[in-house]
Amino acid sequence: MKVKSVRTGLLLDFYGNLLTDRMRTTCEEYYNDDLSLAEIAQDEGISRQGVYDTIKRAIRQLEEYEERLGLLALFEKQQSRARKALEFLDDNKADCARNELEKLIEEM
Repeated sequence: MKVKSVRTGLLLDFYGNLLTDRMRTTCEEYYNDDLSLAEIAQDEGISRQGVYDTIKRAIRQLEEYEERLGLLALFEKQQSRARKALEFLDDNKADCARNELEKLIEEM
């Protein structure tokens, strides 16, 4: 499997509870606990391919949830607005910061 994705970790945080127990646990072990496919396979008593397939199915499911619900996109947009407000405060532009924070509040 390629580099472990920060996006996938965030999707797991947002939607992990919507996955089956096995999918959620496998993904948490892989992304959060940084276990290898082999380590998870040994713990679960299945093949590495089985672990890989479970993770791939879970990722597809997480992406579908994000496509339908958009919670991660909303979170990232709010984060961006908050950062922009902080930049305005650092530049002593309180009015601009206030506008960004008001937009952020409206979105929430």
